[in-house]
Amino acid sequence: MRCPRCSSNEDHVIDTRTSVDGTVIRRRRVCAVCGYRFSTHESINRRLPRVVKRDGRREAFDPQKIERGLNVACQKRPIKGQALEHLIEEVLNDIERLNLSEISSERIGHLVMDRLRTLDPVAYIRFASVYAAFDKVDQFIAAVRDVTRGQK
Repeated sequence: MRCPRCSSNEDHVIDTRTSVDGTVIRRRRVCAVCGYRFSTHESINRRLPRVVKRDGRREAFDPQKIERGLNVACQKRPIKGQALEHLIEEVLNDIERLNLSEISSERIGHLVMDRLRTLDPVAYIRFASVYAAFDKVDQFIAAVRDVTRGQK
């Protein structure tokens, strides 16, 4: 690993820790030349499909788009960051298990909504309203009725 301070390729690992979910390894390193300490993070390179947008365009899969959408939907909701990270990880695992070369943005949205619905119904309605592009009050009402049906 190249030292960020002196660019030397000689370093020693002084500590290794695995993340709680086991998907990332954090290594503390020290440069053998200048003594600078730095951390690296290792994770598996996922094989994620290309995304087919509603208008037919294709683009590289970007998990940060899911994260941004969830952050907006969950704003001011009592949801812990770890819960959102776990939800994103589950959705990515689901997508990876499908083993597709391409996936529609619509299918990704449904995978996210299925998980979000059980996590927080209000955040689900927020996410669904943007994702499904609600443009009529009746669509909101139908979605709210659908969510509350299972809570009574």
